[in-house]
Amino acid sequence: MPRLVVLASTSPFRRELLARLQLPFETAAPETDEAALPGEGPAATAQRLAEAKARAVVQLYPDALVIGSDQVAANGSKRFGKPGSRENAIAQLRLMSGKEVVFHTGLCLLNSKSNRVQVCCIDTHVGFRDLSDGEIESYLDKEDALNCAGSAKSEGLGISLFAYLRGDDPNALVGLPLIALCGMLRAEGVTLP
Repeated sequence: MPRLVVLASTSPFRRELLARLQLPFETAAPETDEAALPGEGPAATAQRLAEAKARAVVQLYPDALVIGSDQVAANGSKRFGKPGSRENAIAQLRLMSGKEVVFHTGLCLLNSKSNRVQVCCIDTHVGFRDLSDGEIESYLDKEDALNCAGSAKSEGLGISLFAYLRGDDPNALVGLPLIALCGMLRAEGVTLP
């Protein structure tokens, strides 16, 4: 019998991405404090939180492969989380206009039976075009991006805000690096085409 795969996330975006692998899986809501630690860089935060999310649900699944993921968007020392409101989204997009923002996506696969942990971070460099206030308003009128780090939903209309996108896995920007995850799953004996 194949080992149970558990996605430690309530994100519909991550759930949709994982479904592409055509593996049966369950989801579980991780209870984690997502605040950065003092002096912690964005990539380190993303990796730590990905593992923390997996560990938050692992006790419920004694023989499973638990996936945790987290994303931190940053430009220098400025971090861009989920805006939560239109006003915050407008402010974020104004700050990102004309700049490169790195989306650090942490990924963890935790084997709850052996306690083996695989953790990595996949970075995606996104160059934002110079955005006018009118373009920002129009975008937010058409796209619900209030639950997306950096207010830019790349799998939708948000792609029109970019001048370029550079990274090893386009799925990482959406929230779950599938290329790296496939390698981790294979290392745990999961058969993928």
